Amino acid sequence: MAVKPWIGVDLDGTLAYYESGKGVDSVGEPIPLMVSRVRQWLREGHPDFGGCKDIRIFTARVAPVERDHQQIWKQQDMIKEWCIKHLGQALPVTYMKDYEMLCLYDDRVIQVERNTGRILGDIV
Repeated sequence: MAVKPWIGVDLDGTLAYYESGKGVDSVGEPIPLMVSRVRQWLREGHPDFGGCKDIRIFTARVAPVERDHQQIWKQQDMIKEWCIKHLGQALPVTYMKDYEMLCLYDDRVIQVERNTGRILGDIV
């Protein structure tokens, strides 16, 4: 099976509003600017990554840490329903990255320049 390049987009705090301590029993309202970007990438491909249209939800909600399979499946179903409602289609949901991930959009990431350890951008 050939692996193809993909782009990760974090759910809570990046694609959907998230309030700390609220839990994971629901997915927040969409964040308009990011939802608009993802919809455009799904239609036209990401302009900075060769037109890649493989967009995946990247979230700790489906990580097996302290969760059983039923809880993970419930989260996957809830996230896919949210995606259909707000993005027009279900997207793959994952908590793991691999060498085919081109980039990750996330509210917690601090970017480090490859092979140097140098931090890029401002640290808030």
